Amino acid sequence: MCPFCGNSSDTKEKEGRPLADKNIIIGADAAEKLLERGDGLAALLYLHIRERGEFSLSAAGKKLRRSEAEISAAAAALREMGLLSAEKPLEGCEMPEYSAADIVSRAGRDSVFEGLVDAVQHALGRLLSTPDLRSLFGIYDHLGIPAEVIYLLVAHCIETYRESHGEGRMPTMRYIEKEAWYWAREEIMSLDAAEEHIKGEKERKSKLFRTAEMLQIKGRQLSQSERRYIESWLEMGFEPEALAVAYDRTVLGTGKLAWRYMDKIVSSWHEKGLHSEAEVIAGDPRQSKKQEKAAQSDDREIEDMRRMYAYMKGKEN
Repeated sequence: MCPFCGNSSDTKEKEGRPLADKNIIIGADAAEKLLERGDGLAALLYLHIRERGEFSLSAAGKKLRRSEAEISAAAAALREMGLLSAEKPLEGCEMPEYSAADIVSRAGRDSVFEGLVDAVQHALGRLLSTPDLRSLFGIYDHLGIPAEVIYLLVAHCIETYRESHGEGRMPTMRYIEKEAWYWAREEIMSLDAAEEHIKGEKERKSKLFRTAEMLQIKGRQLSQSERRYIESWLEMGFEPEALAVAYDRTVLGTGKLAWRYMDKIVSSWHEKGLHSEAEVIAGDPRQSKKQEKAAQSDDREIEDMRRMYAYMKGKEN
């Protein structure tokens, strides 16, 4: 049963048949990808999504008894395998078919919605069309998101859209509606929750940008695959500085930025609980030995320079 519209889903109980008795069929291609990857949590998440017919970070975490960071990493692995859409998940239902008369009537007796329409039109710099008004009213009435939270949602969408499409570009109401479905599913229904979510998104983007710079990716946008790798590492709890150490080791080992090679290094650290630069350096013996050798080499070079300086001084005298 859809939590918002009450429509039945094909993956839920039907005519009294228990969900536990329902077979979950996996295609041969998907099974081969999961087996080759060897990621147990990703496989469990895939089964969970097939069973529910939808994906929610919080719901999956509760069902599989894992942290949201672990679920996010598993989801990133599924996206990399092409088994999960890269888009943010949406509900399996549509907004109700509101008539123009319904919306006009509601706006006439609901000053809060009337004020919301004016605020959204001002933020977008244009008048809302009838389909736009239906979408906005659906977010307000059907999803039940408060007006003040909707305004924050719209402002967030405008900022995000400009970052990816360029200054002066504005999102469509359909774009905003998709994000609204996501907020409703994640229960972002108050100003505090919305501000916390937006703050987390900004911190994630900042870390993503810093990590890209540390990987010497400058002057261009990240590809989808590159973004998925970095996002999965950050969701595991790694700091950009720790990923810079992994990058250095990858280049030393392969002569280039080899994503799969680096992913193995990062995954091994994650299994050991090493996520900061200090933890990696202290907890990885191979890294410590390399640093020790480098330090010894530096000491020898300094000593050689001192000897050369003493020799040249002696020649002058």
